[in-house]
Amino acid sequence: MTRAPYDLFLPRRHDTAAFFAAPHSGRDYPDDFVAQSPLDRHVLRSSEDAFVDLLFASAPDHGAPLLAARTPRAWVDLNRACDELDPALIDGAARGSLNPRVASGLGVIPRVVAGGKVIHGNRITLAEAERRLRTAWHPYHTALQDQLRQSRQTFGAVLLIDCHSMPHEAIAAHAGPARNIPEVVLGDRHGAACAPEVMAAVEAAFVRAGFVVARNTPFAGAYITQAYGRPLMEQHVVQVEIDRSLYMDEARIQPSSGFEAVRGRLAAVVAELAELGRRLGRHALAAE
Repeated sequence: MTRAPYDLFLPRRHDTAAFFAAPHSGRDYPDDFVAQSPLDRHVLRSSEDAFVDLLFASAPDHGAPLLAARTPRAWVDLNRACDELDPALIDGAARGSLNPRVASGLGVIPRVVAGGKVIHGNRITLAEAERRLRTAWHPYHTALQDQLRQSRQTFGAVLLIDCHSMPHEAIAAHAGPARNIPEVVLGDRHGAACAPEVMAAVEAAFVRAGFVVARNTPFAGAYITQAYGRPLMEQHVVQVEIDRSLYMDEARIQPSSGFEAVRGRLAAVVAELAELGRRLGRHALAAE
């Protein structure tokens, strides 16, 4: 890829431990990748967290950085470990221990998009997989780690909000007869990635903005939450999944008439989380 695999939007005044990232909203599809796929560009986008970077674009206005992937998820999945290589897709990839994500085609180089549709016309070489990791995965995670390190050095703490979206049908099945369908699912690996009081404050911000919120079911957090959540070190990570039907036409992959309203509600959430980051920073520095 010739373009950078991400955009990093920095605030004019960085004054909060909160940090926002969108690893699955990338939409720069390499022409040669699209040409070799039996799927057209529209179908390739079906696994994309479309427009999530735009929903959280107000973060720098509130003093928080925003790291937004350009790399599309169908090309390389930035929310997987770099060693989750799929031997069914990649010639030369070692067959390791059973990994259900890799087995289902959702390794770091995905074999399928939503609905199990096969991405590649043929198997790819290990060299090609390594090239994608070298040019996209590693730069994105280096930028992510740099921001986490800078926040901890400056504020003594960090609150990473890992921003995603979920298909409506994926969440509708999890609503019981006596409860509403969750519009936002917050994941902290069941408490392993974020302190309880911080998670409660994050949830309260979404509830105050009028969202129906659930925790950890059906999405508890993936690689980024697991790899970077270290609450005992004042490094808190929360994965946010937003129901796509709230803001986009899922079939056409276009913003819907509700897009601006949802973005406005999320701007209020972002403002609250930025203030939470300031409190975390003051608390951490005072405890040192």
